[in-house]
Amino acid sequence: MRFNAAKLLFCQPEMVPIHHVSLSESVNHKPQAMPTPLWVRALRGNARMAVRQKGAGAQMLLEMLLARAGASPAHLNRLEPPCLTGPDLAAAIRAGRADCGIATRSAARAPGIDFVPLLWEEFDLVMRQRIYFQPSMQALLGFFARGDMAIRAAELSGYDVTPAGTIRFSS
Repeated sequence: MRFNAAKLLFCQPEMVPIHHVSLSESVNHKPQAMPTPLWVRALRGNARMAVRQKGAGAQMLLEMLLARAGASPAHLNRLEPPCLTGPDLAAAIRAGRADCGIATRSAARAPGIDFVPLLWEEFDLVMRQRIYFQPSMQALLGFFARGDMAIRAAELSGYDVTPAGTIRFSS
């Protein structure tokens, strides 16, 4: 499954989606070893699910996936209070206070938590056309073209930066 916020974006004619910073971040579901599929256990109330605060991207994703499954966050055995960051969520799982949650692969990897990818999230940078030619933006695009970004993405794991810096649309 791919989730692309850019599909929800309506641009004025003078706006330019300049590059697909496809830090295509793998957003991950991070269970400890579980014999039964995680969603089944979570919806039955058996798995303790760490959640994020209302408005966090991972929480909005969870709510969207639950709605598609005909469920709601109320159906989950949720860890309270909500975790404020992905690393906080991973720490709750590592400490045994929760069995699963939604966060990035890099948040799961840092404390050594297992994960199962749910989807890839694409990021696009949208700007006015004149901004594209400014020195600061050209420096950013130059960073995308160098290997520095790919090296850092590999360190974090779960990112595909190959299309970063490419122009997807221009008007």
